Amino acid sequence: MRRFIVLCLLLLLAGCGKPALYQQESYVFGTRVTLSIWGMEESKAQQAASEALSELDRLHAKLHAWRPSDVTRMNAAFARGESAPVDDELAGMLRQAAEYARRSDQLFNPAVGKLIALWGFQRDTFEPVTPDPQAIAKALAEKPSLEDLRFEPGHVSSRNRAVSVDLGGFAKGWALDRLAGMLHARGVKNALINIGGNVLAMGSKDGEPWKVGLQHPRKPLAMATIELHDGEAIGTSGDYQRFFIKDGIRYAHLIDPRTGRPADQVQSATVIVPSGPEAGTLSDAATKPIYIGGPGTALRYAKRFGIHDMLIVDAAGTVLATPTMLSRVVWLEKPTKIVTIE
Repeated sequence: MRRFIVLCLLLLLAGCGKPALYQQESYVFGTRVTLSIWGMEESKAQQAASEALSELDRLHAKLHAWRPSDVTRMNAAFARGESAPVDDELAGMLRQAAEYARRSDQLFNPAVGKLIALWGFQRDTFEPVTPDPQAIAKALAEKPSLEDLRFEPGHVSSRNRAVSVDLGGFAKGWALDRLAGMLHARGVKNALINIGGNVLAMGSKDGEPWKVGLQHPRKPLAMATIELHDGEAIGTSGDYQRFFIKDGIRYAHLIDPRTGRPADQVQSATVIVPSGPEAGTLSDAATKPIYIGGPGTALRYAKRFGIHDMLIVDAAGTVLATPTMLSRVVWLEKPTKIVTIE
């Protein structure tokens, strides 16, 4: 009997000491942010999460595309034909973004802020607008590119006054990598960082892979779930978050730099990036050429970015995915048509 009581006490103590899930939420980069930490004392998890979310606030203020920020001041200097002061952090981001732009044949082009503004997407709240075709033609003719930038110690300039940097297709992913490094330095081993659908996994949750939902592009629910392993990142670009509908046509914030108009061949594009120092950044930037280029070139760009797991939902609602991605997807609402691409 005594042994039985002792055993029960030990089991109860073990249950009391079982690691719990700690979560904090915020709203940064115009989207919902959720930080989940597993298996850490609550006070330490709270401190680590609070510091990480404070870092996101700092980056949001620094990189904002239309409120006063380092980026808007830089763009204003470019428009005047002047150089702008830039710290090592922002200079590094611009160089990294330029490399991704080259890899994407400039379909990912953070220098086309003027086009994004013409469509009304550089606002906290936006209304249905269709820009003057002549304004679009002028912005296209100026051919802004991060290749126009020239770096000097502490400064950056542009040989093209039309360059207007908008890092909206890059910053969330870059922040994932930044926060993962911060959390690791603070002793966090198991966490899931979710910045508006760009997600990076650290470790596991109670010994099991982290599980995330894949948003249905036309319904307010998840269409599938996917398990993420340590260091992997998943990112989606879609036409269902920042968009408006005018005259029955959906216009999303993802602008095709070749046409100056919102891309419309795809409803959503999702990739899983293997563990690596730039996994989060890649999960954000790599979806842009896949989404904008459409089904015909999606596999080409996925391979250029070293991505094997890719899934896109085309304009008709057909799912096209690589075999490795399909092997990982657990459907909650199975699509009518699924096509394997390889």
